[in-house]
Amino acid sequence: MMKQFLYIGFIAILLGSCKQNRDQTLVETPEAKSDISFDYATGLTVQNTETGIYVTVKKPWPDATKDYTYKLIPASSQKRELIPEPDAGTIIQVPVKRIIATSTTHLPPLDLLGVEKSLVGFPETDYISNSTIRNLIETGNIQDVGINERLDVESVILTQPDVVIGYGVEGENPTYNNIQKAGIPVLFSGAWVEKHPLGRAEWIKLYGLLFSKQKQADSIFNKIKNDYLQAKELVVDLPKPTVIAGATWKDVWYLPYGDSWQGLILADAGCNYIYENTSGKGSLAYNIEQVLKDAQKADYWIAPGSYTTYSNMLADNQAYGQFKAFQQKKLYTFALKRGSTGGFIYYEEASMRPDLVLKDIIYLTHDRDLLKDYQPYFFSTLLP
Repeated sequence: MMKQFLYIGFIAILLGSCKQNRDQTLVETPEAKSDISFDYATGLTVQNTETGIYVTVKKPWPDATKDYTYKLIPASSQKRELIPEPDAGTIIQVPVKRIIATSTTHLPPLDLLGVEKSLVGFPETDYISNSTIRNLIETGNIQDVGINERLDVESVILTQPDVVIGYGVEGENPTYNNIQKAGIPVLFSGAWVEKHPLGRAEWIKLYGLLFSKQKQADSIFNKIKNDYLQAKELVVDLPKPTVIAGATWKDVWYLPYGDSWQGLILADAGCNYIYENTSGKGSLAYNIEQVLKDAQKADYWIAPGSYTTYSNMLADNQAYGQFKAFQQKKLYTFALKRGSTGGFIYYEEASMRPDLVLKDIIYLTHDRDLLKDYQPYFFSTLLP
């Protein structure tokens, strides 16, 4: 499971999914004749041609030095059409029937598009929270294929996937190279690099291409986008409460940069994030003395790491008790909502549902009449 930003975070997911004919051939439908545009995602470009759809994934990890190109062609294509072309990149036949994912953030698009049964392999399946996919694991339909990025190549080959959705953090993984040498395409997902919350959610359009469900993927994203923008509009002219995030880990307090997707969601939720004027890659890293100096009087405290109770926080560090938000019991955590095997639902679903993360934060930090009858999806009040 991708463990980026373990002690900070804000994101979200799980919209319902409608069904569409899986065997529809994307490049043969009238709706797929034009290039696909992206309103928020900056790490993807898609060009539709007479011979196939070209997808370029731009620098899918922070220090990546190159882009990756993939050519999507109908599964009905003749063998001669599968011969690599100069600069065509990796060929993937669509619609995909069998897929291996390597991060829990890759799973929500499968759920939203109703193609969970296409998942045949995943590393460390205990991290998965989705109930439908858990059932597929328990019935033996999904194989455990390794640990994190260290996939077991033999297990991958035995599952016979049409594609492996991979990711990089600091560079190319030699394991992925071995998988590709075995004739299995590896498609790098760079969704986690996107800074805008809606940019991450917009990567569902890539899955729409892979499963020949472009129209459905567009519809799902447009619903997420519209809900996000409508919620954002509710707080535009309201007073801004001050907010702090994160908690210490081995004496270091990790927080999101102001221009990160977490920081942007806080801003869109009408909050004054203490470090909103910072920018950079990864996370801010301060000692608790610095954060206490800057944020002692913050009104709210969002996502205090994996803590679920005030008592555990105090037991770990008495300094937590000096914060105003702690004293007034205005701490909200995502750590209370987990799947049946202990995986955090937030880590799995949030990146695909920024609209729900935004609504959660608005509901918890503003007048709750703004979102009447709303129940937070990810966040809960910290327990005593």
